[in-house]
Amino acid sequence: MLFRGMDRAALDAAYNNRNAVGNARVEKFYAEWVPRGQNLTAARKPQLDLKFGAGARERLDFYASGKPKAPTLMFIHGGYWQMNDKELFSFVAEGPLAHGINVAIVEYTLAPAARMDAICAEIRRAVAWLLDNLERLGGDPAKLFVTGHSAGGHLTAIAVDNPKVAGGIPISGIFDLEPIRLNYLNDKLKLDEAEAARNSPIRHIPAQACPLVVTVGAAELPELVRQSADYAKAWTAAGRTGRYMALPDHDHFSVLEELANPDGKLIQVLNQLIAGKI
Repeated sequence: MLFRGMDRAALDAAYNNRNAVGNARVEKFYAEWVPRGQNLTAARKPQLDLKFGAGARERLDFYASGKPKAPTLMFIHGGYWQMNDKELFSFVAEGPLAHGINVAIVEYTLAPAARMDAICAEIRRAVAWLLDNLERLGGDPAKLFVTGHSAGGHLTAIAVDNPKVAGGIPISGIFDLEPIRLNYLNDKLKLDEAEAARNSPIRHIPAQACPLVVTVGAAELPELVRQSADYAKAWTAAGRTGRYMALPDHDHFSVLEELANPDGKLIQVLNQLIAGKI
């Protein structure tokens, strides 16, 4: 057995979110998300493709709330580090913008064009760039919050090792890369044991860190739920401020509606973080 009693076939199934949810349901989400994002972009006229690094995909879209010195939410998309573009997830800005929160939707180089070390370095550069430029963009550098979904949940945990980040909400993330190294996803990621270890947030809880709310859909694959629960436990066991929240009835894709909906549970959590109530 390769990992926690699972052989390769079991591990492949344990991390295949598309198969678990069903291809038709996933494609329906995507078909709805794209026009929502396009409509939001047309209405809000964000600053698009701001470069935070030299790479072609080191760029972000900045949606200003119009509120002076507003908090900013940085969102990192998922796709198991090897799929998707920021534009597919523009719709998530609906929720934060309704509460006067700026939103930065971040893109990064995908595997196999980049190794995990490089992807994580890009996300750290995005955080640093935002901290340096938020005042110019109309935000408050002291109020930068980070969230991300799936692979973006993993990268959220990478991002919050910057002590200037004010709070984080990893959504359905991967915090131990060892099972990823051992399953089908590694065909493109090419993780070795050492690279998986040094980029696994559960092995590297920051000595100084912001409050963190680790979230996952309660109806997700058991391994995804376990990863989030284990990371939240490790975070608080290390004396860091945070909590775990499983969102009832949500699968790996529907969970994002709790961020995009102005009345969603993740928006409520974000507002609590901003208010210093977590």
